[in-house]
Amino acid sequence: MEKTNDWKTKTLLISAALGLAAGLAAALIIIQSAEEQDAPQLKAGDGVKVGLGVLGVLRLISDIGKK
Repeated sequence: MEKTNDWKTKTLLISAALGLAAGLAAALIIIQSAEEQDAPQLKAGDGVKVGLGVLGVLRLISDIGKK
């Protein structure tokens, strides 16, 4: 029974690590941009774009799981 749950644990850990890495990379990009210019001015439209992009990626990932 442990082997059945083993792949689930590995999937969660790998996904968490990838999410952390992506978040840190995004933060570093924003920080570098802010150092070159003034503080970033994020607008509601930018948030919507990011949200839709994340949803698109999650949809692609869920499609992989269905195959």
